[in-house]
Amino acid sequence: MKIMKAFIDSKDEKTLLIKKLIVIFLSAVFFALGMIYRDLWLGIAFSVICYLLCGTEHLIETGDSIIHFEPFNEDFLMTAATIGAAVLGEWSEAAAVMLLFDIGEWLEDFAVDRSRDNIADLMDLKSDTAHVMRGGELITVDPSEIAVGETIVVKPYEKIPLDGIVADGECRVDLSRLTGESVPVLKKAGDDVLSGSLCTDTPLTVRVTAEYSQSTAAKLIALTEQAQQSRAKSEKFITKFSKIYTPAVVIAAVVVALGAPIVTGSFDFTKWIYVALNFLIISCPCALVISIPLTFAAGIGGASKAGILVKGSDYLETLSRVGTVAFDKTGTLTEGVFEVTEIIPADGFDQDTVLSAAVGAERMSNHPIALSICRSAASINVDSSNQRDIAGQGVTANVGGRNVAVGKPSLMRSLGIDCELPESKGTAAYVAVNGKFAGIIRLGDRIKATSEYAVKALGQMGIKTVMLTGDTLTAAKPIADKIGTDELCAELLPQDKLSIIGEMKSKSDRPVAFAGDGINDAPVLTAAGVGIAMGGMGSAAAVEAADIVLMNDRPSDIALAIRIAKKTMRIVRENVIFSLGIKLVVLVLAAFGYSSMWLAEFADVGVCLLAILNSMRALRISKD
Repeated sequence: MKIMKAFIDSKDEKTLLIKKLIVIFLSAVFFALGMIYRDLWLGIAFSVICYLLCGTEHLIETGDSIIHFEPFNEDFLMTAATIGAAVLGEWSEAAAVMLLFDIGEWLEDFAVDRSRDNIADLMDLKSDTAHVMRGGELITVDPSEIAVGETIVVKPYEKIPLDGIVADGECRVDLSRLTGESVPVLKKAGDDVLSGSLCTDTPLTVRVTAEYSQSTAAKLIALTEQAQQSRAKSEKFITKFSKIYTPAVVIAAVVVALGAPIVTGSFDFTKWIYVALNFLIISCPCALVISIPLTFAAGIGGASKAGILVKGSDYLETLSRVGTVAFDKTGTLTEGVFEVTEIIPADGFDQDTVLSAAVGAERMSNHPIALSICRSAASINVDSSNQRDIAGQGVTANVGGRNVAVGKPSLMRSLGIDCELPESKGTAAYVAVNGKFAGIIRLGDRIKATSEYAVKALGQMGIKTVMLTGDTLTAAKPIADKIGTDELCAELLPQDKLSIIGEMKSKSDRPVAFAGDGINDAPVLTAAGVGIAMGGMGSAAAVEAADIVLMNDRPSDIALAIRIAKKTMRIVRENVIFSLGIKLVVLVLAAFGYSSMWLAEFADVGVCLLAILNSMRALRISKD
């Protein structure tokens, strides 16, 4: 009994879907019985039961919308038409309308829930179970059942299910799915831990500080579901359209019911009321108001299966029209994992001095070049202070009592330091010590495996590609030539990238997309028509600012995302044309009295079901 009560009271999405499916099944059974005994009073009784099982919720929603002076919606049309059919004695038809309408709604809910599951599976953050201490025993429950202040135990190689503070134990925690941090971080008593991170070696005892709905994992999953709040222009159009369309249909139905008998001279009001009811059913816009948002939800779900998180359906629509894609270089088109290939000291300096000075200055920086320099000399330990980042140029710091500058030639020139060596081909860090040029550290970066394919695929779709980089022209040009971008703009500061994106937008009637991964890319990601961030290695700021996140860091996923967006919009157009076309044909038939309520129901719910099934094609990933 407790299990049954828990099932009935549950508000879980999947449980609600199961409960609704049970109601639909029972309704279908009573509908079938009603058809079998159609000519008997028992048949009417079965049809009434079917109608009430399916229609009670819609009757309540219709009453509520009337109370709030917003009556003109699909629930109102369905309720008015079915009540009218019942008044005319067509109980089986009234039951059929509500049953099919419920089936259509269930398919919509199922598809949206499937889309949510795809996103949750992709993020791989959600834990299905958690081990909580209760009454001196360790029991396993759903994370959503755990309250703030309770103590949980996370075993090795399990995801941490809830945000909290380590109460006991010491463990290296893998944060890569949350932050892109590749090295596990040591967590001990008193440290904060986040849901979605992985406990790698030893158990942790954690005191919960946030319930599941407010946990980091839940918030990240919710972030990717913004399609439910952020609607595309097509969706907004359909919503506005239905608000005008529905009252117009109701007025037309009244005119048919009252005016047609007078115009034709045939005062058979029953016949024309039946025709008017057909009008109401045929004209219901549910096929549009359900299938279009569902198509976007399915498109987002399909993209999520490929590791592409789209934060809103409006971004999916914009992506389908993109005419230019601008790429950052380091970390986007290249691996961003530099290796020191050569150290060239200037006169009066040696390699060790140049390297130790650079390591000291770059120690606190998260820039890929800085990390690579420090990684190449992990054993060097020098004191540094007063580090100052100079955007787009480099850093200065006090290292062991010496003033050190590390960066581009432009940084050297701005400090009045003459570079005694010619500009290096490829990526290089120029080093100065106490106002004197000390030498060059040359680094190599690897092009990502799919970068060349991505640029080629975009070109085949008629999309222009541009590389925007703060690196030197000599370092960027070989990579741009290898990958095959249409244009290259090098030696750019963050504000320069913003300016170029703005200029591109002003010169094109198609949206401009920008793909980047660093903190300095966040303003450009926000300014572009569509911002695309690398989610695996990208900074948290870039991921937050972006409209689309590529969890696998593959540039080729940009081309795939555009294909998915175009396919989604194609399905939206198909649904609009198909739905309105069928309705128009059946409306003409109804106007001349050649349409039954069954045909009217096909023009509404039948078309809606077909449109929903067509919408779910967007869940499938294809390369067409």
